[in-house]
Amino acid sequence: MPHSFGKRARTRHMFAKKFRDHGPVALSQYFMPVKVGDYVDIFANPSIHKGMPFKHYHGRTGIVFNVTKSSVGVRVNKQVNGRIIEKRIHVRIEHIRKSKCQKEIIARVQANEKAKAEARKTGVKVDLKRHPKAPKEGYYLAAAGGDGEITTIQPLPFSDLV
Repeated sequence: MPHSFGKRARTRHMFAKKFRDHGPVALSQYFMPVKVGDYVDIFANPSIHKGMPFKHYHGRTGIVFNVTKSSVGVRVNKQVNGRIIEKRIHVRIEHIRKSKCQKEIIARVQANEKAKAEARKTGVKVDLKRHPKAPKEGYYLAAAGGDGEITTIQPLPFSDLV
């Protein structure tokens, strides 16, 4: 059989609905508030053929630069040979999900603002920098029936048995 190089070639699993996820698109998808500057994930919905993104953009995260009545303009990075190009594509709202990539950053900013406000009230200096995870503290594990004394174990000296 001849080899296919079409737009949807090699998308058998990519553009298939998940188990128990078949059926029409929920109306909440159409009422999803999307603003310019929002982070969105591009996930092609195979039941809607109109406005479907090309398979390379499936699963990518981008930033909204334009909103029209039925679609969303998204800036996405694409690696071409050795360079990364910013592509601007328009995708229908059915193929878009709000991204959760900024969730932890926003939570950390809110916690920092709260800590700064508390520090202003009390006058205590607070460190808001992120620090790498420190190694665990060392400890001695007492023997099951022992008295807690530390025993040094050394290897036996080499002896030729011949």
